[in-house]
Amino acid sequence: MNSPDIVVNEPKPVNSKFLRVLATTASYVFHPVFMPTVMTLALYKLAPVSFAGMDMQLLKLWLLRIGISTLFFPLLSVLLMKALGFIQSIQLHTTKDRIIPLISTMIFYFWAEHVAANVPNTPLILRVLLMGAYWGIILMFLVNIFFKISMHTTAAGGMVGILIVLMIISPVNMVVPLFIALAISGIIGTARMLLGAHKIWEIWLGYILGVLVMPAAYLYLR
Repeated sequence: MNSPDIVVNEPKPVNSKFLRVLATTASYVFHPVFMPTVMTLALYKLAPVSFAGMDMQLLKLWLLRIGISTLFFPLLSVLLMKALGFIQSIQLHTTKDRIIPLISTMIFYFWAEHVAANVPNTPLILRVLLMGAYWGIILMFLVNIFFKISMHTTAAGGMVGILIVLMIISPVNMVVPLFIALAISGIIGTARMLLGAHKIWEIWLGYILGVLVMPAAYLYLR
């Protein structure tokens, strides 16, 4: 007696080419690799009182440091791994492809957090952002041992989480920025679903993980 075929319920991309183009564009524009640098600038603009004593020149120096550690080196390492045949795709579709890039990214994020911890008068909110991002990479690596998690929604959750922390420590009303962050997070998650990149629970797990690491980093540092 032949055994019945096992149907694997894998996510599939939406049929509409237009929606796939929009989803792909959103996935690149809101890619996780940009989040630490972009959020550093956003936090500076949203709550300048939290960056008291930091002039524009010093901000540019911080953006350069963070950009090199969390954007340039992770991108460069993934491109080199693809060129050397260590990974199949720079889009890191499989858990196996993600192992080495996550380890290398973990090192780069650790360095960014270590620098922030040892530079005098680093704003608390900036330390929370970098520590939370570092912890997020560690947790993604641990989860990746067992199954794939959405790196996009983990970063989106981190964006929401750091704004929640900012609401706690800043006298400025953060309701509108938080609403905008939630809307962007929704766009990111929807884009990943339209592309068939993840199952729904992988997307929600990314949100949850990303949101939680930022308040946890704040509680650790305060």
